[in-house]
Amino acid sequence: MIVLENTTELLVPIDHLEKIADRLTEKDIELVLCNNDFIQDLNGIHRRKNDPTDVLSFPMRGGREHEPAGSIVISMDKVKEEAIRREHSEKDELSLLFIHGVLHLLGYDHEKDNGEMRALEEKLISYFNLPKSLIVRTEED
Repeated sequence: MIVLENTTELLVPIDHLEKIADRLTEKDIELVLCNNDFIQDLNGIHRRKNDPTDVLSFPMRGGREHEPAGSIVISMDKVKEEAIRREHSEKDELSLLFIHGVLHLLGYDHEKDNGEMRALEEKLISYFNLPKSLIVRTEED
């Protein structure tokens, strides 16, 4: 189940995101949708980067059976910007960022692994008929 905190005025395809989450984990996920200012503050605190980013993940690592997977924070300003830039829907962009965030919650790390996160991300993108993955786009830019 997704526990949603939407601090924006944008409508969110929560049913679609639930399908993605259900494909990956049985654990609950907190999803916070915010603006660039909010995520920039978090990015500065947690990653020491003073700029807005698109998605941040905060996994719960306690190992308890009924503990949530963690929290994902997504900038809806970035969702809108990238959807326009990439010429696809906001729903697709939000889905891509959500998949990326959930994989991080589950312990995947594309900066340290040998392509496992990228491969799984690409399988999910194909399954849900989405555009290029976040990892692939980053490598191409």
